[in-house]
Amino acid sequence: MTSQSDRSSWAEARPGGLFGGLFRGWVQPTLVIALTPPLAILFWMVATQFDGSVLAFAKEIDAARLRALWPAPSLWAVGVLAGWIALQALLLAVVPGREHLGPPTPAGERPRYTLNGVAVWTITHVGLVGATMAGWIRPALIYDRFGEILWTSILLSLVICGLLYIKGRVAPTGRDTSFSENPIWDYWNGVELHPTFFGMQLKQLINCRVSMMGWSVLLLCWAHKQMELTGSLSWAMGTSVGLQVVYLFKFFWWEDGYFGSLDITHDRFGYYLFWGLMAWVPSLYTLASMCLVQRTTDIAPWVAALIWVFGLGSIAVNYAADRQRQVVRASGGTATVWGEPPVLIEASYTTEDGEQRTNLLLASGYWGISRHFHYVAELALAASWALPAGFGLLLPWSYVIFLTILLTDRARRDEKRCANKYGADWDTYSKAVRWRMIPGIY
Repeated sequence: MTSQSDRSSWAEARPGGLFGGLFRGWVQPTLVIALTPPLAILFWMVATQFDGSVLAFAKEIDAARLRALWPAPSLWAVGVLAGWIALQALLLAVVPGREHLGPPTPAGERPRYTLNGVAVWTITHVGLVGATMAGWIRPALIYDRFGEILWTSILLSLVICGLLYIKGRVAPTGRDTSFSENPIWDYWNGVELHPTFFGMQLKQLINCRVSMMGWSVLLLCWAHKQMELTGSLSWAMGTSVGLQVVYLFKFFWWEDGYFGSLDITHDRFGYYLFWGLMAWVPSLYTLASMCLVQRTTDIAPWVAALIWVFGLGSIAVNYAADRQRQVVRASGGTATVWGEPPVLIEASYTTEDGEQRTNLLLASGYWGISRHFHYVAELALAASWALPAGFGLLLPWSYVIFLTILLTDRARRDEKRCANKYGADWDTYSKAVRWRMIPGIY
């Protein structure tokens, strides 16, 4: 476990050396930036036009049909995106909530957040359901025109990432900026750590409210579309959507804990985060449920019940693991873990200004099983909302595959920073907690 409370001595994750400078600094980000936008559209296309079958897509597609199916950006889609962002910005600004100070940055600054996530989640979802029942809006329209919305968001986000790069170079919010002589890397990685817009933390607005809240709302739009098509909600769709909505509600319940995550405390606000949140999350993260919209086959109620038990259990373990670490840290190591005193390793490090500090690394409870055990629970719950789609198609499992790669890489990056930060104390911790993620495997 790494402390999220102070990352001031962590080395910046810049590519170095011949391999790092050429491949990680230029080739890798260039390929990702070039390939992920069309890939996001292809996910949507296969899910909605080819019944989720990659094989059917490969057999039936040709250049002419690809051009015909490829969506076009529109002013209507710009209005939808702008309206959604404006609504979430307004709710973040006006709904009451407790102020929360984030962990100190390398420059010693502490970003301020407003903890009103549960209230905003409730207002957003109750408003959506109420407006739908009153006949004021038709959520299924978002499914019907999602390709148009997605392609518009993809293109706009590419431009905004460039503006974020320029802002970081010319008019940064604070002192936590970092850039290199490689503009491709800086565009991909980002320049600013905590950019603000009219005093509002962009990471909270885009990460939490626009993207994560949008994920939940899109799922309800998919469910509404299925109900329009069939007159009812299938057990498969209800299970897939329901588990994700519960997970996302948990996210807002635990929003203060998220502000200590790698996404917030270390990753800068560039293509990796901003474009991913605006385009990759809506296209890939909702994909399992998107594939179920037009599905005519269903799962039995008892199968749905078993998946619910598995999914809710995974969410509970994920929350308990994060909460366990948070409570032990907040108590200074005095809180019990599973009814026993915690096993702690005191790790020392030196800040950028030369000050000696220590952190407590938890080596018991969930964090005694593996050093990133919460990632195992993340993978399990991701599988729970793909399970209703069955094993006949690969596409609904794309997010699980992506998340496995992402979390494996994130664990590796996290441990590299911890090794640099704590030195021999990290070696001691790694010997005490042997496995990185999955006991006996990795």
